[in-house]
Amino acid sequence: MPDAKNIGLNYPITELRGIGNERAALLNKLAVNTIADLLLLRPRRYEDRTKLIKISDLKSDGSFLVRGKVVTKGINYYKWRTKSVFEMIVEDETGRLHCRWWNQPYRDQMFKIGQELWIYGKVISERPKTMDNPETEIVEENDEESSVHTRRIAPIYPLTEGISQRWLRLLVWNTFNQFESLIQETNAEILRLAKEYCNLTLLPKREAIRYLHFPETLAQVEQSIKRFAFEEFFDLQLKLQIRRQNLLKNARGIVCSGDNSLIKPFLSKLGFKLTQSQTLVLREIRRDFSSGIPMRRLLQGDVGSGKTVVAACASLMAIESGYDVAIMAPTEILAQQHYKTFLNWLEPLGIKVFILTGSVKNFNPDEQDNLQLHDNHKNYGSLIVGTHSLIESNFSAKKLGLVIIDEQHKFGVAQRETLVKKGDYPHLLVMTATPIPRTLGLTIYGELDISILNEMPPGRGKIKTFLYDEAKLRQAFDFVKTQLQQGRQAYFVYPRLEDSDPVAGIKAVMQEYSKIKSIFDHYNVRIVHGRLNQQERELVMEEFRRNKINILVATSVIEVGIDIPNATVMVIMNAEQFGLAQLHQLRGRIGRGICESYCILVAKLKTASAIQRLKILEETCDGFRIAEADLQIRGPGEFLGKEQSGIPNFKFGNILTDLSLMQAAKIVATKIATEKQTV
Repeated sequence: MPDAKNIGLNYPITELRGIGNERAALLNKLAVNTIADLLLLRPRRYEDRTKLIKISDLKSDGSFLVRGKVVTKGINYYKWRTKSVFEMIVEDETGRLHCRWWNQPYRDQMFKIGQELWIYGKVISERPKTMDNPETEIVEENDEESSVHTRRIAPIYPLTEGISQRWLRLLVWNTFNQFESLIQETNAEILRLAKEYCNLTLLPKREAIRYLHFPETLAQVEQSIKRFAFEEFFDLQLKLQIRRQNLLKNARGIVCSGDNSLIKPFLSKLGFKLTQSQTLVLREIRRDFSSGIPMRRLLQGDVGSGKTVVAACASLMAIESGYDVAIMAPTEILAQQHYKTFLNWLEPLGIKVFILTGSVKNFNPDEQDNLQLHDNHKNYGSLIVGTHSLIESNFSAKKLGLVIIDEQHKFGVAQRETLVKKGDYPHLLVMTATPIPRTLGLTIYGELDISILNEMPPGRGKIKTFLYDEAKLRQAFDFVKTQLQQGRQAYFVYPRLEDSDPVAGIKAVMQEYSKIKSIFDHYNVRIVHGRLNQQERELVMEEFRRNKINILVATSVIEVGIDIPNATVMVIMNAEQFGLAQLHQLRGRIGRGICESYCILVAKLKTASAIQRLKILEETCDGFRIAEADLQIRGPGEFLGKEQSGIPNFKFGNILTDLSLMQAAKIVATKIATEKQTV
């Protein structure tokens, strides 16, 4: 075997004895390209093979380790000798065990009558006691070296075709023993800071690698994974915190020191009192605005928690200081909704509100120099609401002081940064109504300060959610009619626009619209979807808003930006086709008035997992609990949407369970990033 001193850990895997190009190609499929990669190959699970039991105690409910003597063996052929089974019987003082290997006749040469073996495997039958394809180890008289495969907590590695578990386990064993002395601690300072500032004790690297592969206890496995998960989290957080520190060092923040000449009259005419959490968030924003450092803040708030009011107040802080505000929304419907809301709120205060989308534009930056609309002729800024059009090259604002991104999960990080660069380090407020579990928030928004709205404004009706299978569809229709008879309005939501799938039972809006019109023939039923042009869509929404339309049949285009207090019932067809977070968003379109509201999820409940998933919505309206369940089911990539980028693929860290570890990594990374800036 080559001398380890002449081969570094970063040398290719082909430097190891017995690893030619063919074997190396197979290992490459497991992301093992170097010796260091092999030493950090994470087992997918572990088997406790330390507990030796007697053959008579074997049960067909698990895997066990026994010791026995070979008493007979042989090969049986069948199907004209094209298939075979090698069978061996071993015994101890309590009984006999049959061991079988299918189509592996070469094993007959591996064992001898009278030989003592360690045998580990799953019992498939108790009469006679039988194991198929167990792992075996010959008992040596002078067995000073602990067995690699049995009598230990054995690592079970991910495999690819052409590589066996025993071969890979032995390769890791030999490689670790050969190169152990070369494993040096590379993060001693980080480990020290973790201990000093977070009271977190982490294993040294060499010890962590040993316990990763050949632990004596499962607790050692946990400590090893904890060490490497912290390193992964730290590497991410250091990048995020260096980015943040560079911003703090190089950017001079816009100071918004308004005199409350706009905030006070706005709040007095609002018609309701801010919640405590809204007030707290606004204090945080005001503190950011006066710090001289560009604000970078994420505002999380459940559906209906009042984020738009917070955005309006933050906008007025910037506007009364003479700065413009840009609000970017992911859809034209939401942009139009924001435009009308802000126009209604701000125009009476003398603030000009513009809109800029793909189909509507009333914004001209050259007009801003002459805007003196307030009675006192103060040079207030203006507010521009838009969609992706705001990040186009031809958009610019004269004095961009605040950028607000609504429904951030619909945009990518690059789009966010493009809009921010339209100004000279403007403040940034990122808003989302899709609650993000805290560990994931620290992962993708690690450079942002996080604020949470955890209260609902007073006067909101309670939402009740019911889970129906398709057999109860008639009951759902009858219930909707009772609501319509009381003067309320309803939504019917479908997962597809067209191309329904009758075989799978998936319904589409275009095919179901006529059916809903027929069932509710005494009511005005209209349709809205993404292919309608802006003018048609807005006309339908305005008529629904004015209660001229009783039922709106729609796709998920209504997921955000729809605020109709009189709409109290929503029927979501094929609910199993939607993610939990999206269903929660859709449900948030009702319950916006004082009346009790009802969400009916109609689903094909074929599996226990589908029932369990949707019952979460039936049981709670807590967006964070729903988001955590949705993240666990779908994973971070699908949870955040395809527009998001830069989500790390952690090998050791778990963003669902490792919150405290991620927080510790952020503390240490912030400390190091800050020290680098002061050097």
